Amino acid sequence: MTSIVKFSLVAGVIATTGILTTGEAKAAVSTEAAFVFNTFSFLVHGVLVMLMAAGFAMLESGLVRAKNTAAICLKNIALYSLAGLMFYIVGYSLMYTGVDKGWIGSFEFLYNPAPTELTLLNADDANEAAANAAVLKDSAYASMSDWFFQMVFVATAASIVSGTLAERIKVWPFLIFVVVLTGIIYPIQGSWVWGAGWLSEMGFSDFAGSTLVHSTGGWAALAGAIVLGARKGKFGPNGQVNPMPGANLPLATLGTFILWFGWFGFNGGSQLALGSAADATAIAIVYVNTNLAAAAGVVVAMVMTQLMFKKMDLTLCLNGAIGGLVAITAGPDLQQHAWAIVIGGIGGALVVIAVPLVDKMKIDDVVGAISAHLVCGIWGTLAVGIFGSGSLVTQFIGIGAIGAFVFLTSLVLWLILKATIGIRVDEEEEMSGLDTSELGMEAYPEFGRGSQML
Repeated sequence: MTSIVKFSLVAGVIATTGILTTGEAKAAVSTEAAFVFNTFSFLVHGVLVMLMAAGFAMLESGLVRAKNTAAICLKNIALYSLAGLMFYIVGYSLMYTGVDKGWIGSFEFLYNPAPTELTLLNADDANEAAANAAVLKDSAYASMSDWFFQMVFVATAASIVSGTLAERIKVWPFLIFVVVLTGIIYPIQGSWVWGAGWLSEMGFSDFAGSTLVHSTGGWAALAGAIVLGARKGKFGPNGQVNPMPGANLPLATLGTFILWFGWFGFNGGSQLALGSAADATAIAIVYVNTNLAAAAGVVVAMVMTQLMFKKMDLTLCLNGAIGGLVAITAGPDLQQHAWAIVIGGIGGALVVIAVPLVDKMKIDDVVGAISAHLVCGIWGTLAVGIFGSGSLVTQFIGIGAIGAFVFLTSLVLWLILKATIGIRVDEEEEMSGLDTSELGMEAYPEFGRGSQML
């Protein structure tokens, strides 16, 4: 998702569509108009991605038990806030500044608007034209619009961890992990591809983040689930898996629709430009592929659960949609829409297979995020090498490198937190619910103990 790299790709697309006449890109609109449209695309698509924070909050609130609802809501609004602060303080610079085909960016603190932009904002009438020209020469979009769009992505990765570890993790240790994940771990691995780092130089391709966002969140969640352990009563002594159904499936369904809606910004905005007819056409293709993949994930999950369990499973169908979305995220720019249906459908199938498999491994994933985001993220990244123009070998290398880095650093961090301040509530607090033990309140007091006091 490196903006400079993507703009060179866009120029190539223009060349292949016949818009070029002499070997140089001929802007369909003026340079300033392209600047405005590109900035607009970053901001509006970023707002759509920000809405996914609400989607995760609603999905997770619906899939946890009622006694843990307020705690999961607090974690979701807190992690979004921390992600924004950390990405401003250090994360963006680590990911995008001075990577230069390497492994890490720079530790420059407080990412701010470009000097030329500030000069333009403060220029008088006599100097405004020169300042405006300097801005347009310096960049093809407003610098902070790009920062905003990238920031909402890192918040998504943190949201994935929240759902997996729900119902038994202390809030403050979780938030400490979020600080490190969003400020250090995520930006470093992101710099390898979107920051024009070593994996980008190899040709690794991940259009909108099947691996860089979703599998990254999945690896961090897997490490946490292993260290944290399962909820009390989830697994029986003979290996049986005891269902712990969520409290509000309509809310979980609403959350899934919000995520689906926000995903158009997630994938569509990753075109990183809207300054030409080629960009607009490419974004339209991405939108359609995103929708088709999600729909295919749902339908395949419906059919598979009916065949496997003799009844359709709503929660698996919801995760089937997410699995399809995650799978297409690495390559939503495919120009043959039928492949999007195949990729999304396989994503939905993988969720149905992976969720019970994760349970059999005695890894307690409350919302199925490891299956939907990690497993389908791996599949979607490999699909670029199968259906797209990427190298399958290079895709494997990228998946392995990012997975090893994120899992190992997350594992070490979780172990440090466990050994120092502890990460799990005690058994009595877990039984009473995190709403009362961590927050001292209930999400639904009229249906719980509070109703007895009326």
